[in-house]
Amino acid sequence: MIECHHWLDGPGPADHVLELTYEKRTRSRLRAQTLDGLEVGLFLPRGRVLAQGDRLQGDNGSVVVIHAEPESLSRVYCDDALLLSRAAYHMGNRHVALEIHAGQLRYLRDHVLDGMLRGFGLEVEEVFAPFNPEPGAYHSHNHSVATPAAPFLRLGGHEHA
Repeated sequence: MIECHHWLDGPGPADHVLELTYEKRTRSRLRAQTLDGLEVGLFLPRGRVLAQGDRLQGDNGSVVVIHAEPESLSRVYCDDALLLSRAAYHMGNRHVALEIHAGQLRYLRDHVLDGMLRGFGLEVEEVFAPFNPEPGAYHSHNHSVATPAAPFLRLGGHEHA
């Protein structure tokens, strides 16, 4: 097993490809296998999400490149910029990881979110594709639980009553 403890800057060659789902790319500690069957242990600093194309330095001198593994997503197409903006606003208000393209939103498949967007008059389709959401506050903040003594839920540097 090779261990990876830090990122390499910029694009470049790689010896191995590590394909991970979005959820696995959010972890700083992980054991996985490259596409060529090599076992890799990730021991990375917390607070950063692995992105498509990131390169990691292995303790044996090899370089591992990250690829986004295809997974079940929902996709919304819309030519109405105001309606698509409204959908993105409501998804962001729920701290949903969201991939944004011209006229399109993609997110990890969730029937409740699908229903909400259909309620706005949008068509939702299921796709199986790599997921590369926008980097944002949902990546690196800690959630704390509200209690009677502390009635606010703290999310990403701001409070929700």
